[in-house]
Amino acid sequence: MSTQSYVQGASSKALLGETIGAAFDRAAAKYATRDALIAPAQNISWTYAVLQREIDECAAGLIGLGLQPGERIGIWSPNNAQWTVLQFASAKAGLILVNINPAYRAHELGYALNKVGVAALVLAKSFKTSDYIALLGEVAVPSLRHKIVIADTAPPGMIRFCDIPRHANAAARQRLIALEAILQFDDPINIQFTSGTTGTPKGATLSHHNILNNGYFIGEANGITEADRICIPVPLYHCFGMVIGNLCAITHGAAMIYPAEGFDPLATLQAVQDQRCTQLYGVPTMFIAELDHPRFTEFDLTSLRGGVMAGSLCPIEIMKRVVEQMHMPNITICYGMTETSPVSLQSAIDDPIERRVTTVGRIHPHLEVKLIDAEGRIVPRNVKGEICTRGYSVMLGYWGEEAKTRETIDQAGWMHTGDLGVIDDEGYCTIVGRIKDLIIRGGENIYPREIEDFLFTHPKIASVAVLGVPDEKFGEAVCAWIKLADGQSATEDDIRDFCKSRIAHYKIPRYIKFVDDFPMTVTGKIQKFIMRDIMMAELSAAPAPQQI
Repeated sequence: MSTQSYVQGASSKALLGETIGAAFDRAAAKYATRDALIAPAQNISWTYAVLQREIDECAAGLIGLGLQPGERIGIWSPNNAQWTVLQFASAKAGLILVNINPAYRAHELGYALNKVGVAALVLAKSFKTSDYIALLGEVAVPSLRHKIVIADTAPPGMIRFCDIPRHANAAARQRLIALEAILQFDDPINIQFTSGTTGTPKGATLSHHNILNNGYFIGEANGITEADRICIPVPLYHCFGMVIGNLCAITHGAAMIYPAEGFDPLATLQAVQDQRCTQLYGVPTMFIAELDHPRFTEFDLTSLRGGVMAGSLCPIEIMKRVVEQMHMPNITICYGMTETSPVSLQSAIDDPIERRVTTVGRIHPHLEVKLIDAEGRIVPRNVKGEICTRGYSVMLGYWGEEAKTRETIDQAGWMHTGDLGVIDDEGYCTIVGRIKDLIIRGGENIYPREIEDFLFTHPKIASVAVLGVPDEKFGEAVCAWIKLADGQSATEDDIRDFCKSRIAHYKIPRYIKFVDDFPMTVTGKIQKFIMRDIMMAELSAAPAPQQI
């Protein structure tokens, strides 16, 4: 055994050397009559054969609309069957699917669409309090040629999603067949926006090979087979939904089950019972919401066997309740990031429960992980270092950001995660901190600089610093220290109201502190660690405000 913090995932199982479209067609041929996609809220229950027909008609229709391989097609929608149809149809048509967070407001939407030059956008009509059509009307996107709405009726200038197949003429169908031999598994196929060192979201560009294989090996670690029925309440726009969920399912012939458009603990419990789900996914806060639901004991969850928990570490008492009360002895923990497709480390279904709450498991097949010090040298086992990942899962790069890509992926192909970890003598990794100034709230990555830049647009704010503080429910909460301009006054509610219609809800500061000055170094850098200590002391002595 190596004494260095370096691990590599030897495996007797080969990587999948095919495109997502080819992998899906292989599954559809083998599991044609088995359940593939079930969305109870939409009254949809499709077999693999039916789903394949929906995907192929959509793919041919996209080609018929004039979309060319390599062009970008955005999806701005909560979870539904259309999301998944587009995921696989875009892959078959050679289009690059751009995932847009359903919580985005107009400013964030415009930035994302223009950053990657989206040629077509599929959008829901609305979700929760967001009127997507109105928000889209607030932004200018010169590259956008097609607006496709998931609705019964389409406003002027848009077409309905269900009408896409009407554009599938004979030439488009022939082109779809021809693309099977042309598309390569190293082609870019997906862009997901993730916070980074610049403070503005960057488009992590992923290939067929990246995400298809990651989904496959996650399923292998969880022992997934065609008999499994995976409950997916996590968002599809995120790797958790579309990779750990959808791609894990189709590479094993399992069923994908979406309880609701967005996370709803009651709908999730109902879906597990009604659909006899065997696997359940979620971040710790989701499992807590399910366990603590007043009707929890009404549901029969005995069909469950396992699942995936990710986003943040789970308290041991919660994990024990998940295992015992939800009948999930085989639940595993995953660690990774969007840029690595996402999973690099995962616990095993037979790991002791203590391992599953204190570590993120061991290295995935065909991947390498090393921990390095500030000089880039590998540290010994049981010594803290930055986690670096290398292998098939590392993204192609950040879209249109060559310099930032080179900063993140070094010449030897190592992805520098910015996370600090410790690898023990048995190869288990524990996350101990972050180099990057990220806030992780309920599994959402939030970059303080992005919120700071936005708050600076408030006419009354002279200076602002945003940081994360510990939160029992979400892991971390957003806190903003604000210095108002001379002669100005504002309340916490004023600041939150300014945010509510403009940035995603999870980015809105839960804690706001008005200050005259910030703790700074002699060179003028704000010392957020001092601010964090002050906030923790204050919060421990005061009742928490209402959750945002």
